[in-house]
Amino acid sequence: MPAGARFCTGGCVAINEDIDQFPRDSVRHTPKAIGLTALLVMPVPVVLAAAGMVLSSGQAPVMPALGHGLLQLGLAWLVLHLLYRFLEPRDGIAVKHFRWDGELVEHLQRLTGKLAMVMLPLVLIVALNAASPEQLSDDALGRLLMLVGMILLGALLGGMMWCSFPLYHSRILYAGAILVLTMLPWVLAGMTAWGYHYTSIMLTERFIDTLYLLVLWVLLEGTMVRNLKVAGRRLAYQLALSKSEEEQSRENGSGEVLVDLPAMDIHQINQQSLRLTKLGIMVLFGVLVYLTWADLLSAVSYLESFTLWEYNSGSGENPVMVAVSAADLLVALVIVVFTVTLARNLPGLLEIVVLSRLPLKRGSSYAITTLLSYGIISIGFIFGLSFLGVSWEKLQWLIAALGIGLGFGLQEIFANFVSGLIILLERPVRIGDVVTIGNLSGTVNRIRIRATTITDFDRKEIIVPNKAFVTDQLINWSLSDNVIRATIRLGVAYGSDLDQVRELLLRVARKNPRVLKDPKPTVLLLNFGDSTLDHELSIHVCELAERNQVIDEINREIERLFQINGIEIAFRSCSCTGKWTGFSAMPSRVSAALLFRP
Repeated sequence: MPAGARFCTGGCVAINEDIDQFPRDSVRHTPKAIGLTALLVMPVPVVLAAAGMVLSSGQAPVMPALGHGLLQLGLAWLVLHLLYRFLEPRDGIAVKHFRWDGELVEHLQRLTGKLAMVMLPLVLIVALNAASPEQLSDDALGRLLMLVGMILLGALLGGMMWCSFPLYHSRILYAGAILVLTMLPWVLAGMTAWGYHYTSIMLTERFIDTLYLLVLWVLLEGTMVRNLKVAGRRLAYQLALSKSEEEQSRENGSGEVLVDLPAMDIHQINQQSLRLTKLGIMVLFGVLVYLTWADLLSAVSYLESFTLWEYNSGSGENPVMVAVSAADLLVALVIVVFTVTLARNLPGLLEIVVLSRLPLKRGSSYAITTLLSYGIISIGFIFGLSFLGVSWEKLQWLIAALGIGLGFGLQEIFANFVSGLIILLERPVRIGDVVTIGNLSGTVNRIRIRATTITDFDRKEIIVPNKAFVTDQLINWSLSDNVIRATIRLGVAYGSDLDQVRELLLRVARKNPRVLKDPKPTVLLLNFGDSTLDHELSIHVCELAERNQVIDEINREIERLFQINGIEIAFRSCSCTGKWTGFSAMPSRVSAALLFRP
């Protein structure tokens, strides 16, 4: 094996060993594997292309038709051999990187080998005939080979599509792709048989170029989807690492961090990112296919001949009438659809690719992506209307009139919308904050145009208008600091050893791993009651969700230690008026009264 081939093969093997081995895996592995595979299959195409350039170049080319044919043959060899290597059933990119089914890949590789035996002669014949159209009438053998090759090509392409998975999980697109890739070669074979051989050759050239684009589409889409998976996995690791660091530093201050890496697959990645990526690749593929067939299509120029209406783009003294055609309407609709899709799906891609790598505070990424979505929608609709003759000079009057109507007729909705913008810009409330507004408490999980969604501690979703967060009194328990104080009040009987009581309470607080060491726990003797010496234990926890757990743990430990050391937890009683104002009087010691204060 040549040294270059050994280098490429060894590089692919080393890359495959790192796939799904976090953190060695990265988004660069798949492009590197594709590049090394391309280098591995490059020698034969380079030799064919060099021979073709020698035969077709110069002022007096020796055999220009054959040279053109060799150039096209080299390109076809490169694409087909790359596809064959891509479909290696054991160590190929389709199995190792894209996680395709092994049996399916093995079957597709066999079909690719048969496809190469049909396409390579067909490409050479089409290139020779296209370069020498004056000899088509005498080329009976070439016409026969063209006819047989197109029939076999349609059957092989149909077989490859039939055994593969549905395109974008859509049965309609899947059936349409099978129909086009199977029937079009047969239609071109029929044109050759009926005497339209030159037209069939021109269309076959474009069809083969479209097949090359399909291979490029498969490689590009698979690479982008896998890279999103790797980026999403890395983002999940960073979140788990950050949480683990906080827990480790809170428990023992150790620098060692143990992270339970969550298992993620393609369905756990943000679906917005996947949809936007696939949409972008589909749009790119559509543009390239249109450019491939553009010289044979005239649909856009045909639509431009239909005038729907006219508008005045000039001044009153110099009116200029501009026609709006069906093509303009089509472009406007495409812009609107693309704008809505981009605004709905961009946040997920932006979060994984860009924002996760920036040192942003909690909630900042959500504010950025939401405001960006609003901006995209506004700009997209303005551009879409401009194709229909609604310029900014006319649109600003419409916006002003709409603003007056909103101010008088839809005051509350408009106020909620503006309040939502204030919340996103000023950020008194962020995603993940624990808030109390009125008699409602919970975690903020969504900020929309009109209202904000809060999930309370009973897991119910509460829709609160944005205006309430701006105008009403709001308690944000985690705006600048997540640390929460909890106080435990209890009374001991007169005659108890106060120094021992203090030492036991501090020991319980310091022993609990949820209690922060800074600020330090404190014990205070606050009051001489009728029958109790009232003490207060003040502790701090890292977040509100842990306060109840730590209270429970400390209460149980206090009860156990006080029993061991013979310290009596006294009880309160009140003058008998028929009601109890505190804990009920009982002839035995009772649990401490609790008071939670932020």
